[in-house]
Amino acid sequence: MLACMGYIVPELYGKWPGYLSPSQDLKFSDVPAGLAAISKVPTLGWVQILCFAGFIEGKDGLSWTNENPGDIGWKVITSSDPEMRQKKLAADLSNG
Repeated sequence: MLACMGYIVPELYGKWPGYLSPSQDLKFSDVPAGLAAISKVPTLGWVQILCFAGFIEGKDGLSWTNENPGDIGWKVITSSDPEMRQKKLAADLSNG
């Protein structure tokens, strides 16, 4: 859903002002939407994005201290009633 919004929002509201790469004279407005952007963003830009994502993902280390895989402590689908909780989880799984 976020990728879809990232595709739609710049087309409707415009792109950021300024330069994506001042050394290559590449402005944000010069970068097309969708997969065509992959070839326009400089290689070091992709390296920077991947390094940042790796830092965010691995900043706490790769150890898992919780006994439930995937449980990061953020309870969006929760209920004190076990039957209601199961119903919410089933709805979440069926909706993707």
